[in-house]
Amino acid sequence: MTDGVLFLSHRIPFPPNRGDKIRSHHLLRHIAGLAPVHVATFADDAADMAAEPELAALTASHCLVQRTKPLWRAGVEALVSGKPISLTAFRSSAVAAYVHKLIASGQIATIYAFSGQMGQYIPASFTGRVVFDFVDVDSAKFEAYAENGKGPRRWIDAREGRLLAAEETRLAARSQISLLVSNEEAALFRARLAPEIRGACEVRALRNGIDSQTFDPATCHPAAAMMQCTGPRIIFAGQMDYAPNIAAAMRAALRLMPAIRSRFAGATLHIVGRNPPADLTALSGQDGVHVWGAVDDIREWVAAADLALVPLDIARGVQNKVLEAMAMAKPVVLTPAAATGIGGEDGKSYAVGDCDAQLVGRMFALLADDLAALKMGENARRFVVDTLSWKATLAPLAGMLGLPQAANRHAA
Repeated sequence: MTDGVLFLSHRIPFPPNRGDKIRSHHLLRHIAGLAPVHVATFADDAADMAAEPELAALTASHCLVQRTKPLWRAGVEALVSGKPISLTAFRSSAVAAYVHKLIASGQIATIYAFSGQMGQYIPASFTGRVVFDFVDVDSAKFEAYAENGKGPRRWIDAREGRLLAAEETRLAARSQISLLVSNEEAALFRARLAPEIRGACEVRALRNGIDSQTFDPATCHPAAAMMQCTGPRIIFAGQMDYAPNIAAAMRAALRLMPAIRSRFAGATLHIVGRNPPADLTALSGQDGVHVWGAVDDIREWVAAADLALVPLDIARGVQNKVLEAMAMAKPVVLTPAAATGIGGEDGKSYAVGDCDAQLVGRMFALLADDLAALKMGENARRFVVDTLSWKATLAPLAGMLGLPQAANRHAA
């Protein structure tokens, strides 16, 4: 057996243009500098498939499969098999065959699995090291959906949460190390494990980082389209087909912006991110709300903002949108859920509001005081540059994988 690493990821880590892909992208690059890396992963669409040459250039071998299974079919398979929909949606005979052949070749010493959907591909017979990156506690997320849901959807989400909790326990017991994106998420994961295995499972935090050289306000120009709005500009950015982001955007548009515009009549809210749903897009052009959809370079849109708003009610793990805005020296107003795992200091690195009234109050204070907003943005950038670089956050990874540190090693 060599020192090869099999990297399992539910989405291709290229391009790094959404939260999960940003983390997996930097992880894969770091691991490729330590050992030959082989990747089994999925593409959501043609744009993902077009990134295959970048994946190939970094890896010793890879298997990239485009997902075409409709959600209804995954749901039927899940009901028949008694498994979570999250697993059946990512079940592929091609990926399973690739993993089986690669393991049988004796090239793999360690498996790094990224996201709970990929645990199904770890062979029971594999005797090497397994590091499982859950990122966040998916079962808790679906439980939260169920608590807020209605009708059949409530039952579906409750079932998903229950089955994923059992899968998380199984995978934690199977792995040498279980990783979560923050200390808070690790503590939650640990507390939810079955008591009989909790003491035997090693659960650690591996935080997200930020590329502060890329996200640097000195290196990009503000988006011209957004700059046409002359009043205070507030941005909410994220993948807009993700339920918590949709809920946060609707909250910002319908509940927070009317209060902001009662004092700052020219204030505008800019919702930026791929695949906004129709009910959100319908708000664009009304009451200062602009829904832009996908953009080429999110940095330009953050650069054009006076303030970043992140009013998430449900937030698992560390929010990349928060780190990016902080790196761009923007004052950020956010909920306690969105601040979890960031570090920093409320009132210095960002401003936390626990309810609509508090969020509005923190925004009022920053929009009315340019100097205070500037200082908070400067503090935010200094904090992420000093403490949250990817090099610093991923430094423990070699030891977790049982590999020596190696500089500038090429996997392919």
